[in-house]
Amino acid sequence: MNFLRIALQELIGMFIDDGALALLSIVLIAVIAVAVEYAGLPGFAGGILLLIGCIVILAESTYRAARKKMGG
Repeated sequence: MNFLRIALQELIGMFIDDGALALLSIVLIAVIAVAVEYAGLPGFAGGILLLIGCIVILAESTYRAARKKMGG
């Protein structure tokens, strides 16, 4: 039973461990969607901005996690 609890916690942790990562991703998607829909940003440019934004968010999250693991 303990194995199942640990496995479930790990599975959940993969998706909601870093709340900032999820929140920033949702905000990025919302901002780009509004820019494409209402501000006239071309869809291709919106896609490029989403890609760049996701890479930046992921890099920041990875940096923050590494810094926390190193103890600082």
